Amino acid sequence: MKQFMGPDFLLDNETAKYLFHDVADQMPILDYHCHLSPKEIAENRQFDNIAQIWLGGDHYKWRLMRSHGVDEYYITGDAPDREKFQKFAETLESAIGNPMVHWSHLELKKYFGYGGCLNSETAQEVWDLANEVLAAKRARDFITESNVRLVCTTDDPADTLEYHQMIKEDPDFDVQVLPAWRPDAVYKIDKPTWRGYIDRLSKSAGMPICSFDDLLKALDARLDFFVSMGTKATDHGIDYMVFEPADKAQVEAVFQKALKGDPLTKKEKEQYQTALLLHLGKEYAKRDLVMEIHYGAIRDNNTKMFDKLGPDTGYDSIGSYTPIEPVARFFDALEQEDALPKTILYSLDPNDDAQIGTLIGAFQGPQAKGKMQQGSAWWFNDNKQGMIDQMTRLANLSVLGDFAGMLTDSRSFLSYTRHEYFRRILASLIGGWVENGEYPDNKRMLKKLIEDISYNNAVRYFGFDLEEVHV
Repeated sequence: MKQFMGPDFLLDNETAKYLFHDVADQMPILDYHCHLSPKEIAENRQFDNIAQIWLGGDHYKWRLMRSHGVDEYYITGDAPDREKFQKFAETLESAIGNPMVHWSHLELKKYFGYGGCLNSETAQEVWDLANEVLAAKRARDFITESNVRLVCTTDDPADTLEYHQMIKEDPDFDVQVLPAWRPDAVYKIDKPTWRGYIDRLSKSAGMPICSFDDLLKALDARLDFFVSMGTKATDHGIDYMVFEPADKAQVEAVFQKALKGDPLTKKEKEQYQTALLLHLGKEYAKRDLVMEIHYGAIRDNNTKMFDKLGPDTGYDSIGSYTPIEPVARFFDALEQEDALPKTILYSLDPNDDAQIGTLIGAFQGPQAKGKMQQGSAWWFNDNKQGMIDQMTRLANLSVLGDFAGMLTDSRSFLSYTRHEYFRRILASLIGGWVENGEYPDNKRMLKKLIEDISYNNAVRYFGFDLEEVHV
């Protein structure tokens, strides 16, 4: 079997080889933003076959297969798992240049010991090998094998966090699995599901929510509960940032209107969202929590398929309406009250990188190195060129050495090789600058840069209960 993607994959200079093999690859993983199921971790789920762990819920792979003309029957339909896997293997043959080729083969090599090439002819061989390995492994095994020290899942304020408690109390699993606060459902006041969500939040908080002030009290109570469970990170997935200040009476009028189910104007929706985000930002600052904001996506473009399959099924795209001015005004409003929390901004539109890189420089502070951060290349930018571009822009406009680094942002237990992918690209980028004479060839400085970006910066930035690691 001819090996594909050998040990020096993506490492195109000698400095890069040293920085990856001797430093980056020795560092543990801190996954501060992912979408793994706490229930599956708590119950230590076992997967029946590779199609189940690879294709179940992975909209990245689904998009690729659709683009290759594969019928939906083999993607989210009722086709046998073996046939779905075959269709994916066939798709990879034509996907040259797509990161899915790299991700898939890194996963095959790390978790299943397969160093060959997955294609239509080898699909059966890989199927048999992977399923034999899966018969002896469970969800937690992939986490521990990846040298993961801590995972932050994304959790709704109304969640009970019962599975996090189960994991915390399990003496046989020493990886920290912490909830991250994700209040999207309460933010999206224009959605038809919002009214029902308020009732759910009311039950979870154990108090009636009859006013906007009640809502804030309920959220504060739930946030305190999350913090008691170890929460250090919060996250917001929004279409675009808004800033439409309003007084208490105006916001209350909007809230009451929404409670009755009356339609809101764009201005009213943004008044509510601005008031909510400002309040939460202040509460995060009080509790020393990190605020992550993801924006710039157009979600559920294909309404026919949305009606059939629901959200997060591969029908989203990059949006072009992501103005930076509301972000600046939002930051400024919090800064005026000394209430701006540590913040990581992610835009799905790579054209926003320079805007973010310059804006964060206007609001830095001594609370943390890189208090205001540009997040790692996200979603459609989570590829070789996207990572190079994001880190290069960040280096040009801010301090790359303070970067909090990579995350998986994934629902898959096999996605930890994305950290390896990122570290290879990071090592190659920095190694290239060194060998080109753009940065000193100083081993101590270079080693610290790689250790920090790979792991230590995130430990310090979020304040996790972890020791820094130096190899």
